[in-house]
Amino acid sequence: MKILRTPDARFDGLDGYPFAPHYTEVDSGDGQMLRIHHIEQGAGKPVLLLHGEPSWSYLYRHIVPELAFKGHRAIAPDLVGFGRSDKPSEQSDYTYERHVKWMSDWLLANRLEDITLFCQDWGGLIGLRLVAAFPERFARVVVANTGLPVGSGLTPAFEAWLNFSQSVPVLPVGQILQGGTKRALSAAEIAAYDAPYPDETYKAGARRFPALVPVTPEHGSVAENKHAWTVLEKFDKPFLTAFSDSDPVTKGGEHVFQTRVPGAKGQKHVTIAGGGHFLQEDKPAEIAALLDAFIRR
Repeated sequence: MKILRTPDARFDGLDGYPFAPHYTEVDSGDGQMLRIHHIEQGAGKPVLLLHGEPSWSYLYRHIVPELAFKGHRAIAPDLVGFGRSDKPSEQSDYTYERHVKWMSDWLLANRLEDITLFCQDWGGLIGLRLVAAFPERFARVVVANTGLPVGSGLTPAFEAWLNFSQSVPVLPVGQILQGGTKRALSAAEIAAYDAPYPDETYKAGARRFPALVPVTPEHGSVAENKHAWTVLEKFDKPFLTAFSDSDPVTKGGEHVFQTRVPGAKGQKHVTIAGGGHFLQEDKPAEIAALLDAFIRR
C-alpha cells in the first residue's frame, strides 16, 4: 500500500478553519500505520461529527465552535482518504470494511464514550456501523441525509452520481460540494474543499466511495450491514432523524430509521428546511442548536 500525505501547507489560512490538528495512528491492515486527523473544541461529553463523500471536517467548521460554546466536546475526524488524514493511493486499497475497521480503531484509541453521534452521507454508513459494533459507547444518535443500505437498489439520483463519479476525468471536489449545497459557496470555501487534493492521485478514496455503497446484493458488506440492522433494531437510546428537505439522493430515507429503531419512537424528528445534501453548509447554526437541545432533553 502506497500512502500519500497532503502537505501541511495546503491547509494554511483556509477560510473559517483555524483549528489545531490532532492525529491518531491506526493499522492500515497491511502492517503500515495510517494517520487519521481530527479537530476538536470544548470540554464535556463528546459529540462526534462524521462527514461523508467527498467532504472533510471543513464541513463542520461552523458547528464545532457552536457546540463547544454550548458546553460540549465537539470532535470532527477526517475519514481515511479525506482532509488531513492519510490517503492510500489506489482505489483497491479502500473497502467498506476497511473504513469501518480504521474508524473503529480510531474510536477505541481515543477512548470515546457516552457519545452523541451526528452523521451524514458516508458518515452514516460508517458511523452506524460503529454504533452497531459498540452500542455501549453511544448515548444517542442523529442521522441526516444518510442510510445503511443492504443491496435493495438505488435511486435515479444516486445512479447519476455514481456514473459521474466513476467517469469524470477530474473529480471536481469543491464544485461537487457546491452542487449539493443550496447556498452559494464562496471561491475561498470551494478552494478549501479542494485543498486536501494536490492532484488526482490523492482522490482514490473519494473516487472509490460511491462504488462501495452496497446497493446490489452482489456488493460487499451487504451481510455486515444486515447484521448491523439487527443491532439497531434493539437500540433503544434516543435516536433522531434530521434529514433536509432538498436532497434528491436520500429523500424519504428517514422513514426506515423511524420505523425500525426503537430509540426513534416518540422522538421529535425534524426536517431541516432549506438544506441541500450538505445541510451542514446550509444550516450549521440550526444543526448545532438541534444537537444541543437533543442532548439536554
